[in-house]
Amino acid sequence: MTFQHRARVLAATTAALLAAPACSTGSSDGDTAAGSGTEKIKIALSNSFIGNTWRVEMENVFKAACGMPPYKDQVECSVYNAGNDAATQNRQIANLIAQGVDAIVINAASTTGLNGTVQQACDRDIVVVSFDNTVGNPCGLTVNTDQIKFGEQLAQFVVDELGGTGNVMMVTGVAGTGADNDRNAGAKKVFAANPGIKVVATYSGMWDSATAQRQTAAQLPSQPKVDGVWVSGGTDGVIKAFIEAKRPMPVVGGEAENGFRKYLAGVSEPKVNGMSIGQPPYLSVISLELARAVVKGEHDKKSITIPFPMVNSETVKVGETVFPDLPDSFFADFTDSGPEATVVLCQEAATDGTPCPGELTVRLGA
Repeated sequence: MTFQHRARVLAATTAALLAAPACSTGSSDGDTAAGSGTEKIKIALSNSFIGNTWRVEMENVFKAACGMPPYKDQVECSVYNAGNDAATQNRQIANLIAQGVDAIVINAASTTGLNGTVQQACDRDIVVVSFDNTVGNPCGLTVNTDQIKFGEQLAQFVVDELGGTGNVMMVTGVAGTGADNDRNAGAKKVFAANPGIKVVATYSGMWDSATAQRQTAAQLPSQPKVDGVWVSGGTDGVIKAFIEAKRPMPVVGGEAENGFRKYLAGVSEPKVNGMSIGQPPYLSVISLELARAVVKGEHDKKSITIPFPMVNSETVKVGETVFPDLPDSFFADFTDSGPEATVVLCQEAATDGTPCPGELTVRLGA
């Protein structure tokens, strides 16, 4: 499949999923592990919403993993979306409990709003693993990066590049979610510790490039001088707003959108001085493996923190951490890499949910 074809497929997939209601998608053709006579375990992904490309990729790699050994042979997967509504997500989880699933993997609409339903799942010995936007109830497990550190590191980069003095805008994510709360707290801590930095505007880009571009364009007329921008998501949209407004390009600390990294690499002009930290979409795959391993008694029941991928204008590499022929909204950190990689996935897994060749290995650590 060519890069251009993948780009068209991703765009079509995104449009279809954004228009679709919450749904359940089986990943297998039966309830019994092939050739073993053993009943498959049932693992459901409960996703709060699918309103941006990151969520599409996250679901795509989950579905791709479910179609690869060992999950293809051991797990019956399903996927539900809640329209960014905690009440809907609670109802969906309650239905999954009633169905008797073995595990539920959750990207939560609210840190606290699902706690009661999650407790009901735990009380019935259902393994609960939340990731990205995690659930606060300690009976569940979590798989995540350090979101406070995420916010701190991007903010510190902006501070350092500005020499500790300048006007900064903060572009936040989906309000009320755990990742947004933690990232914002980390950034504000760093900015508050540097009195020469003035945060002149804080607004939500909803972790979406088009929204971030629109909201940034609305802010710029009232901000005559912007030296740096801290972006929780939708970074390429923020840059495009500055370009369209014919404003000087600020220092940018942002997420792992392919479009942002094109500017870092100079593939798109102007070349931007920035740092890109990724919240990898494959968190859903690591959560799937943790749920499977705990249900089968192959791994201790404990949470996992993974490092986040990070590049800057000097370290970004074409074909490895940025992909010129894939869409700007594509998240370039769809796979880990290197000899100690947590999980290695093909591009097709991220663009359209196609299972990769061979068996999938996910490293959970000790």
